[in-house]
Amino acid sequence: MTQRTRVPLAVTTSGKPEDSRVARARAAARQWGLPFIPRRKKEPLGPLLESAADAFIVFERESVSLWDQEGSFSFNPGMAHLRRLRILSGQVGGDDALVRVAGLRAGDQFLDCTLGLGQDALVAALVVGPSGRVVGLEKSLALHAVVSEGLEAYDYGPDSARVEPVLADSHAYLRALPSGSFDVVFFDPMFEKPKKSQPAFEMLRRFAEHAPLTSETLEEARRVARRWVVVKGSKYSDDLKKLGLEAEPGSHYTSVIWGRVPAR
Repeated sequence: MTQRTRVPLAVTTSGKPEDSRVARARAAARQWGLPFIPRRKKEPLGPLLESAADAFIVFERESVSLWDQEGSFSFNPGMAHLRRLRILSGQVGGDDALVRVAGLRAGDQFLDCTLGLGQDALVAALVVGPSGRVVGLEKSLALHAVVSEGLEAYDYGPDSARVEPVLADSHAYLRALPSGSFDVVFFDPMFEKPKKSQPAFEMLRRFAEHAPLTSETLEEARRVARRWVVVKGSKYSDDLKKLGLEAEPGSHYTSVIWGRVPAR
């Protein structure tokens, strides 16, 4: 038997897949340029993680998940669901920091340059509504694959735009856009000094390919924005100061701080 060559990332299915799920997984593997590795009935994933791939995108019955030897992650709207419920109940204004700092309103076009788990993009999608647009950029193929599949299946409701996930490097994407393409451009770079976080965020840190936000990328974002460029940071880091941004006034009880700079 020929020994299987181990790869960094591959696609497979759950141990008891329906034929339609196998076909969907094979098609996605072709789309993403990844190998598809069939999984026998009830075959555990552990041995495949040791012999075939460092990580797997797994098409399961109800979802798509990302697995490595340290854990797993599947799309979950998380706190975005609660934030959207608050907005739907009429608590827009200062209740949600992203909405307040970005000055988001119905009909806006919002570019999320660091889609990650998709939570801020989902909040923006509800605020801009069906007449607006939300595009989310993700450079990591593994994260893009899981989150894009989750966003495709998400129940947005009639009052929300849909998030359009794009596999792209944010700097290259911004450079290719005409000036004034989006009302608000948003960044949530990796914090330099992360706190303890949920398992999903630990997976995000392992697979994310977000380089630190540079002044050059920030200037491209200012060119692309019509109103604001918004940057999320941590009060435990000097990320914003390095970019010449001052933290906007906010709650003293959160570790998240926000900076913004006007379009140019």
